[in-house]
Amino acid sequence: MKKLFIAIATSTVLFATQSAHADDVQLVDSASMEFAAGTATQMIRLGVQSDWNKRWFESNGTHLSGYWDLSFGAWHGTRCRGVRGDSQDLVDIGIDPTFRFENDDKKGFYYEGAIGMHQLSKFYNNDGHRLSTLFEFGDHIGIGYVFKNHWEIGAKIEHFSNGGYSEPNSGVNFFDVRTIYHF
Repeated sequence: MKKLFIAIATSTVLFATQSAHADDVQLVDSASMEFAAGTATQMIRLGVQSDWNKRWFESNGTHLSGYWDLSFGAWHGTRCRGVRGDSQDLVDIGIDPTFRFENDDKKGFYYEGAIGMHQLSKFYNNDGHRLSTLFEFGDHIGIGYVFKNHWEIGAKIEHFSNGGYSEPNSGVNFFDVRTIYHF
């Protein structure tokens, strides 16, 4: 599991670096790292983002915008099938269209929300929470702050579920802390 995550992390960083410095087209605007905790589950996730460069509802120096967030995460559950000490590891690959309410200069506080699609490498069954499909919806609401030096910190509450199209579907919730660097 650690080797897979290191390979994904290295690939993500290389892709972000290559894309951020391409002369003709900039596909990636930022790269992120997240740490998250849920009920008997921890997650680490790396991602790259691509800004939509759109502004809606401009007013008083603020607007609504958004970005694509492509992420690769590793989950570690410590109560697989409800058994303490029995662990479960899985990988999550996701894409989230994210809406963000922010200042026009894209600095300072922001608020955001998203509903995206995620593919899990295994069925999740940890601490009484079960997901019966590998395809899951991931949604979140968050708040953060973008500094003038291109760094950003944020926090979000995230929920994974298949939307009820297959049972069991008890859902999984995380509290995430994230840092992002904008190129």
